[in-house]
Amino acid sequence: MRSDRQDLYHQLEENRNSKLLVYVTSTRQGLETQIAKDILPKFTEHLDNIGDKEKITLYLYTNGGDTLAAWSLVNLIRSFCKDFEVIIPANCFSSGTLISLGANRIVMTKQASLGPIDPSINGPLNPSFPGVTDPNAKVPVSTEDVNAYIEMAKNDFGISNQEQMTSILLNLSEKIHPLTLGQVYKSKSQIQMLAKKLLKWQNLGAEKEDAIIKFLCSESGSHDYSIRRKEAKESLGLPIEKPDDNLYSIIKNIYDDISNEMELENPYNPAIMLNNSDRVPYSFRRCLIESLSNGTDVFLSEGILSKQIISAPGIPPQINLSDSRTNEGWKHEN
Repeated sequence: MRSDRQDLYHQLEENRNSKLLVYVTSTRQGLETQIAKDILPKFTEHLDNIGDKEKITLYLYTNGGDTLAAWSLVNLIRSFCKDFEVIIPANCFSSGTLISLGANRIVMTKQASLGPIDPSINGPLNPSFPGVTDPNAKVPVSTEDVNAYIEMAKNDFGISNQEQMTSILLNLSEKIHPLTLGQVYKSKSQIQMLAKKLLKWQNLGAEKEDAIIKFLCSESGSHDYSIRRKEAKESLGLPIEKPDDNLYSIIKNIYDDISNEMELENPYNPAIMLNNSDRVPYSFRRCLIESLSNGTDVFLSEGILSKQIISAPGIPPQINLSDSRTNEGWKHEN
């Protein structure tokens, strides 16, 4: 729990001569959680308690989420400090990388990874997963996947005239709703604009900024591409700092403690949780925002898992698992 990390937070603040904010979104398989706009009021409360400071450090672990929430978070934190840095213990993908672009420096451990910032569109008009009965289960549409399809038509199949390209786009629109394709185009322009604005804090110059944005938005080739510390510093030219042994130990101990608390390495499996029981209550910690000044804000999913065995003459028994969610939202803990 947070009380076990307080001493580590004090050590980190002393080491960095800074005030610390911790933000972790769950990457637990089956309980993945994304950056979203509902974090902004919570961060405001923490920052109001911290007050205006010369330097603020954000300890960040996430697989990404809402790009506008990421943009707003950077601007919110920067309104309370002159010097903003990000510490990355492990994953910091997609919108997490976007947040890092707005920092004066990025402290990366040997395990830390940044990633491409090309956005994926998730909405009710997205294609459905084949063979999945859940109507709310939709396939994310990646900006770069759409671009790759069009580039493949041009470069690999030599399609270049207007009539052929029109046919290609019409076929694509039969699989992906035209409004979703419009969102894809809009989101790509938006992410490039946001990245450009955030990189100004690093004073890299227009040419270097354009090269970084181009790589993160298209040239990496895949949204899953991992950018390690050496590549981020030497190839991209980002302001990367390598922690010394003492700082690394503090960063890793914080991560290990949070990982155990949120069970990040333990895939969510209702059948295993129920095991020999018919009914099991649960409380999953999906997101943490912490500071020494304002305690912990945790996003909880709570409810009851139950198992029912359905049997009928001549038919093998069927096991029916159900999830009765009783609460999902933020809770403040001192």
